Amino acid sequence: MEQNRRDFLKASGLFAGGALLNPITGYGFNSAVDDTIRVALIGCGGRGGGAAGQALSTNQNVQIVAMADAFKDRLDQTYNNLIAKKYKNAAGAPVDSSTKVNVPEDRKFVGFDAYKKAIALKDVDVVILATPPGFRPWHFEEAVKNNKQIFMEKPVATDAPGIRKVLEVAEEAKRKKLNVVVGLQRHYQNNYLQAIKRIQDGAIGDIVGGQVYWVGSSPWMKERQPNQTEMEYQMRNWYYFNWLCGDHISEQHVHNIDVANWVKGSYPVQIQGTGGREVRTGKAYGEIFDHHTLDLVYADGTTISSQCRQFEGTWQKVDEAFVGTKGRIDSFEPKRTVLKDYKGGVLYQHDGKNDKDPYQVEHDQLFAAVAKGEYKFADAENGAKSTMTAIMGRMATYSGKMIKWDEAIKSEINLFPDKLAWDANPKLMPGPDGLYPVAVPGKTIVI
Repeated sequence: MEQNRRDFLKASGLFAGGALLNPITGYGFNSAVDDTIRVALIGCGGRGGGAAGQALSTNQNVQIVAMADAFKDRLDQTYNNLIAKKYKNAAGAPVDSSTKVNVPEDRKFVGFDAYKKAIALKDVDVVILATPPGFRPWHFEEAVKNNKQIFMEKPVATDAPGIRKVLEVAEEAKRKKLNVVVGLQRHYQNNYLQAIKRIQDGAIGDIVGGQVYWVGSSPWMKERQPNQTEMEYQMRNWYYFNWLCGDHISEQHVHNIDVANWVKGSYPVQIQGTGGREVRTGKAYGEIFDHHTLDLVYADGTTISSQCRQFEGTWQKVDEAFVGTKGRIDSFEPKRTVLKDYKGGVLYQHDGKNDKDPYQVEHDQLFAAVAKGEYKFADAENGAKSTMTAIMGRMATYSGKMIKWDEAIKSEINLFPDKLAWDANPKLMPGPDGLYPVAVPGKTIVI
């Protein structure tokens, strides 16, 4: 039987001056006299709405109390979707959506500075950062400054200055003992956890090679609308502009690159590769490439091959495989996660029948830690370094050069606009023909 949480907090002295204090850090969260964990959603697109729904589906008493987005229509759409959902409490009983989503009009913030207003609310305990990734460093900095617990989506930046910002703020989050979970959900996926633990314990020997793939089809695309400013158009069609997205090698393939780093227990010291725009060349597709192929070279000389592309009607694969001195793993698909030796013997075979959705697990674990006042998660540093690996890959394919980590991380090329306003121009603008400048290997400067 669980002691009443409010009585416990009063008796233990953790509730002081109307605000619950984190017993580890002294910073406030769970700021009401009940057990409600209050959340601000920053970024109300598809991933933001999905993350908010996962937060509300944990076993904790979670409530969305503030929302922020650059666009009012996106905020309204996600708000309406959230209040229309059917929720259950920890016991499985139906719960009125108004008790889960309590966002009055004065807590719906719109515009480029909307995130500051939502994050600054004193009764907000956790922030979900799910805008396009170009904004992530500044939103992360604001959340840590305001002592919030954090879930932030990957990737965590789109250029080297942004990565350096995230790494700096990550150290401050550690100092304050603020939980930070990054949406590289394979770190919360049971078959990856079990297999990679055994790999790192030496089950297949030293890793000497491997392949990582995100080979799929094109995502959504937004046509330019009449009377849109260039800033609004790029914001609406953010996937195709590097200051917002980082190219699909960062926005999407970072998952698989992160697994390579995880298995190796390190980050590449240099990368070379090739890429381009083969089938996706129109005005609506901004500046990004539609394919990238890389060699990720680690300090011990191991090379992991990396491939991502977005072509319709082609062979598709989203997976990873690694070769060791004593054995191999050919797939991380849940039903095919098998470690084998070179005689065909099975070293480990994963039984995933009871595995939970990792997108849900990462929220379950974060909100359980917040409810208990525990400091358990510090994902930002790895999130930044795996994102930087993907950015290095983009640098390599755009330039055609061998890119070294120590040089790339110091790059001063800042993709972010000098001014954020609807009538301001991003740094990348279309030419008279409506086409955007595209990287040319051998000519494009990336460092």
